Amino acid sequence: MTALSAINEVWNSYQTTIECLKVVFSMMLCIPEHVAFQLELEENRKREVTTADGSRHKVSYVGPIEVIFENRNCFVGSLVMGDEVLLGAVPMEDMDLIISPSHGKLVVNPESPNFPHALVK
Repeated sequence: MTALSAINEVWNSYQTTIECLKVVFSMMLCIPEHVAFQLELEENRKREVTTADGSRHKVSYVGPIEVIFENRNCFVGSLVMGDEVLLGAVPMEDMDLIISPSHGKLVVNPESPNFPHALVK
């Protein structure tokens, strides 16, 4: 389990600590409705998503949210769906985080421990 902080960037006053059970299997940050409610996020638009079973759903898209992990942060929109937080590949890449194969947990990329690194070729 990974602890993240999330901040509503519109009001910059609503913050919560969220437990992230899964950090991959999604491209986008996904938060349950109760987390969106805690952060007082309003729906920006609807987005259509395809879930693992192949079914399509329309879900709320909210944000911006500042996500903080250790000495890293990023600003993202989020899909409101499910009953657990999915960090997703986009915020992981933005914060330069990896899954440690030996520990099976989310960590700051050891090749860039002080600042996130981005490849922009």
